[in-house]
Amino acid sequence: MDSRVSGTTSNGETKPVYPVMEKKEEDGTLERGHWNNKMEFVLSVAGEIIGLGNVWRFPYLCYKNGGGAFFIPYLVILLNVYYIIVLAWALFYLFSSFTIDLPWGGCYHEWNTEHCMEFQKTNGSLNGTSENATSPVIEFWERRVLKISDGIQHLGALRWELALCLLLAWVICYFCIWKGVKSTGKVVYFTATFPYLMLVVLLIRGVTLPGAAQGIQFYLYPNLTRLWDPQVWMDAGTQIFFSFAICLGCLTALGSYNKYHNNCYR
Repeated sequence: MDSRVSGTTSNGETKPVYPVMEKKEEDGTLERGHWNNKMEFVLSVAGEIIGLGNVWRFPYLCYKNGGGAFFIPYLVILLNVYYIIVLAWALFYLFSSFTIDLPWGGCYHEWNTEHCMEFQKTNGSLNGTSENATSPVIEFWERRVLKISDGIQHLGALRWELALCLLLAWVICYFCIWKGVKSTGKVVYFTATFPYLMLVVLLIRGVTLPGAAQGIQFYLYPNLTRLWDPQVWMDAGTQIFFSFAICLGCLTALGSYNKYHNNCYR
């Protein structure tokens, strides 16, 4: 807000009135908060990029599009361009895993059907077909977690367990951002680094499983003929949008908390 000052000269004349501008903050982001340091911003962006799309969708696309050959269009597009309900499901699985016997590990639960089959324990010498057989994992997801109804005409009952997990997810998100960027900057020290730790754990577990060598070999010896398929390049471009969260506004919102004269090249 401007203020005006006036006075008189030595001969009694009135001085002209000039507006005096109050000193503004050099950085306009101080009013709405900003990152305490660059590391908080970098960790926030890293936590945004490492998501479900990269953990389970990227390996599927690699397998679908010729193994390691998929990295070529992916890197080409990467160099030229780049969820709450899912968290509720994750929390439900987390709570369900705190049991001696995992609920999706067998066909002896009340939600399992007569078509449930533990394929790893099935005797390969059995005669007959098992076209309608389903795994306990699928039945746990469809009949225990979601409790899918018969059709759109039957909405089904309210899943109170999922509703509570959804509420918990919103509460966690609230406390992560309730003080704005100050609290978010502290939370990302855990949320951005923990996924990398888990990926390392999954990597160690994955390479120790039977058939891991064949899987690694599949990626190291790509099928380059797949590069002539336009669908491969379309999948690579789509994955870039998932990875960089383009058009979702997340990176723009995170970057807006930097200082106005932030050096984005460092």
